[in-house]
Amino acid sequence: MEWIRKETIGHGSFSTVSLATTSGSSTAFPSLVAVKSSGVVCSAALMNERDVLDDLGDCSEIVRCFGEGRTVENGEEIYNLFLEYASGGNLADRIKKSGEALPEFEVRRVTRSIVKGLCHIHANGFSHCDLKLENILVFDDGDVKISDFGLAKRRSEIRGDDEIRVEIRGTPLYMAPESVNHGEFESPADIWALGCSVVVMSSGETAWCLEEGVMNNVMSLLVRIGSGNEVPRIPVVLSEEGKDFVRRCFVKNAGERWTAQMLLDHPFLAVDDQQSSSSGPLRCDEEDEVSVFGSVSVSPRDPFDFPGWNSVQSPVNDSVTFSSLVHSPEERVSGLVTETVPDWSVWCDWVNVR
Repeated sequence: MEWIRKETIGHGSFSTVSLATTSGSSTAFPSLVAVKSSGVVCSAALMNERDVLDDLGDCSEIVRCFGEGRTVENGEEIYNLFLEYASGGNLADRIKKSGEALPEFEVRRVTRSIVKGLCHIHANGFSHCDLKLENILVFDDGDVKISDFGLAKRRSEIRGDDEIRVEIRGTPLYMAPESVNHGEFESPADIWALGCSVVVMSSGETAWCLEEGVMNNVMSLLVRIGSGNEVPRIPVVLSEEGKDFVRRCFVKNAGERWTAQMLLDHPFLAVDDQQSSSSGPLRCDEEDEVSVFGSVSVSPRDPFDFPGWNSVQSPVNDSVTFSSLVHSPEERVSGLVTETVPDWSVWCDWVNVR
């Protein structure tokens, strides 16, 4: 395929996204595609995305891959992955730009498409590992598709009880308890992330209610996710069917959480085609038809741009567990010790107590 790189339209955690026009006599490729590019030396995530999409094959709820290629630009060898171009951007940006949540019939329709895509992914032995609205693309016909498979992985083989899993991947706001506690990123973790996505679509707010002033405290959030019985909030605006659907996603025990196939038969996803057609699909405005990720920005990221909460994956040879990130009480107290003598003469802000 002959192609010409156009303007940069986004920056991912592992790549840069550009528009590209194709040329030549072949009609197998659309005239406009999105190109994910990174240096060959750091292209493992892009190559993983290509392999996963090749194995998944054709699915109308998953972004299509048109192949790969290499170029030399400014003296550097570049790996390029050619994907469908989504003129409507991603769903998170659209919700953020409008400042409003989606009406429930749209939440039902979009969720049904996502669940159908997850059914295909899981049935083929993969888990997405970073499902969130930033990775749900909106096309000009109103359809939505799951994208960004850079962190996707094959289903793990059965392991012994004494084997420790040491990996961290995904976005903290969407992580499941078993991912935080045990490094498990299997299909149930995608279902938990699905529930978080439905909360954002239906309320415009994150699933976890974050205290003001600690939005960047990732460790505090991980402790809440991994410990106790707390689960993300369920929006009061949802119908009873919607609330029940989300509850099925937020089961703490991964083994008891509903599967994508089970959720596909949930009444919440019984989309009223007449209502949907009368209200129109989730279409993009003309001024929005400029990029696969909206305006140039850092992506993937969480719905409210909390810095430092991007998708992550621990290095292969330098992996850590959640438990290794949590220090013992003795270590935390010792961290407060200092050789500096406090200046007790500073008293102007002191308050007398009895």
